[in-house]
Amino acid sequence: MGGEAAPTDPRNVMAGSHGRMFELYIGAVGLSGLLVVAVVVYRGNVAIGVPTLGAACFLACGLLLLSEFRPLFTAGARDSNGVALSTAFVFAILLRYDLPLALTLQTLAVVVSDGIKRKAVWRIGFNAGMFALSWSAAWAVMRLLGHHASLTHPLNLDGGDLLPALAGAVTYFVVNEVLVARAISLKAGEGLWETLRPELAYELLTNGAQFALAPLVALSIEAGPAFVPLLVPSLMAVYAVGSTALKNEQQALSDPLTGLANRKRLRERADAAISAGPVGLVLLDLDRFKEVNDTLGHHVGDQLLTVVAHRLESSLRPGDTVARLGGDEFALLLPGADREQARSAAQRARAALAEPVRLGGLLLDVAASAGVAVSPHHGNDIDELLQHADVAMYLSKESGEVEVYEAARDLNSPSRLALLGELRRAIEAGELELHYQPKIDVGNQSVVGVEALVRWNHPIRGFIPPDEFIPLAETSGLMHQLTEFVITTALDQAAEWRREGVDVAVAVNVSARDLHGPELVNTVRRALLRTGVPSGLLKLELTERTLMAQHARVSDTLQGLEDLGVALSLDDFGTGYSSMFMLKRLPVSELKVDRSFVSRITEGGDDVSIVRTIIDLAHALGLQAVGEGVETQEMWEALALLGCDSAQGWLIARPMPAAEATAWLRQQHLDFPVDGDVSIRRALSAGPA
Repeated sequence: MGGEAAPTDPRNVMAGSHGRMFELYIGAVGLSGLLVVAVVVYRGNVAIGVPTLGAACFLACGLLLLSEFRPLFTAGARDSNGVALSTAFVFAILLRYDLPLALTLQTLAVVVSDGIKRKAVWRIGFNAGMFALSWSAAWAVMRLLGHHASLTHPLNLDGGDLLPALAGAVTYFVVNEVLVARAISLKAGEGLWETLRPELAYELLTNGAQFALAPLVALSIEAGPAFVPLLVPSLMAVYAVGSTALKNEQQALSDPLTGLANRKRLRERADAAISAGPVGLVLLDLDRFKEVNDTLGHHVGDQLLTVVAHRLESSLRPGDTVARLGGDEFALLLPGADREQARSAAQRARAALAEPVRLGGLLLDVAASAGVAVSPHHGNDIDELLQHADVAMYLSKESGEVEVYEAARDLNSPSRLALLGELRRAIEAGELELHYQPKIDVGNQSVVGVEALVRWNHPIRGFIPPDEFIPLAETSGLMHQLTEFVITTALDQAAEWRREGVDVAVAVNVSARDLHGPELVNTVRRALLRTGVPSGLLKLELTERTLMAQHARVSDTLQGLEDLGVALSLDDFGTGYSSMFMLKRLPVSELKVDRSFVSRITEGGDDVSIVRTIIDLAHALGLQAVGEGVETQEMWEALALLGCDSAQGWLIARPMPAAEATAWLRQQHLDFPVDGDVSIRRALSAGPA
């Protein structure tokens, strides 16, 4: 027995999957074993026999106690208690001096050692009882095979004692393993063999080595006190070899840069934790870490990773594990954590990373996206938890918040993966097309622009809704490719309209993922140069929630677009958490009132107040206000009364293919705006129904 046990060690909690049965079993083993100790020690007259023991025996007893307090930690062990070499000394005492002295020393060593380590009383009682029953069974078998020793008449070993000693060792091993495994299986709610099997080979090896050492200890005692100290170098060598093997194993299980657990160690600890109860797993990915490596060099990146590792460790509870999975990806293993506890741990970790890091005279901002998965709700093994935490982590990159895995938002089903492959081929084969929905000035009812909306008419499946394939692209590497297709195609169409004498602004939706890295700015720059379309005729639409949550992380992209002269439109406005300060700083030219408010504007109440506030806010900041989802004349008139600048929706026109949109634009006489008093229904009567 051994190992450090903190006061809050969960093993001290007497609660198991089988509840009452576990408690009864622990009590039965502890009480029966201690009863055996009491009877054997009393009948064996240990108190009378101890004074007759020689100095060699006392030296061996001292080594026994010392080895109990100083367990050996070796490679391959799953038990944090380590291996107590006291087994070799207790067996030697049993071989030479019989059961009473062996049980006395074993019980004394367990009680004192476990007490110092602050183990629970029930654990101390169980350990003492378990050892007593195991050694008593070994003694009984040895007696049956003719092995007789006593405290007053120590036995000098010879070849005839080999068979009884071997049988006793086997008996002790079987009884000890079964007693311990049964307790663990009752607490964990698993089968006896299921508990025994994983560590059986390791236990057989370590116990077998100690049993082989026991006769040498007995012979040293027999030879006299001068020979017992000769055991010390051998024991020190064992400790040294074990320590070296453990160090090598730790190196194989640790990240060489940060010293954190690596993926292999995370897997081992997760397997053990999951078998014991609920487990939370947080996956963290540093934002824009590549820029640090590319700009400042990998040596600065390595220093930053070391700081991140230290901060993550400092943010967690004792018993939690921080692992570096590779690159700038980290994992937090949280035994016993439920959904909210895991979310809180992720938030603490992100908060710990938020403080700027000073490296090489520079102050670096650190931010991380975090995804959470919890067993058993999101998986019953580490692979499932990692997979689902990864899905949540990529959602976190879009939202800017800690995300907990939800199956409904997971787009990684086999059918979705098949659709993703088909989407990639569709982009390359030109199967996608753009439809254009006009945007009309509410005052003079002239066309002020169109919004380009991507459509996919699958050759076999038919029309696939955008809300089915766009989220799929956003959670994969296809989003940049899809956005490039939309921007390029939209500007090609705008260039064609210009050649026909129609200058109309085109708006394109971009996702949160598009804002990360320089790809979006480069795509826009190339398309503008190739088509010759003025940058003022291109507008990029982003949702309010995306832009507000990720402004700090995408500021370079926003600045690059502003430098090109490309304005931004804040889509779905009113559903996020914008601030006046942020709106003034962003290169935004218009706010689009979310259709959820516009659709209820004719009902009065709060929605009218919200729409009026948004329109007034836009005008106060020098921005245009656009109403989305206008489907009735009443909605149009209500927006006009509130001072909305422009509107779009099915009342005006549905999204149309390029050819139909071109015909529609011609019919609107773009160069000759309609008089303001003309009904929207009459002015746009040429539009499709």
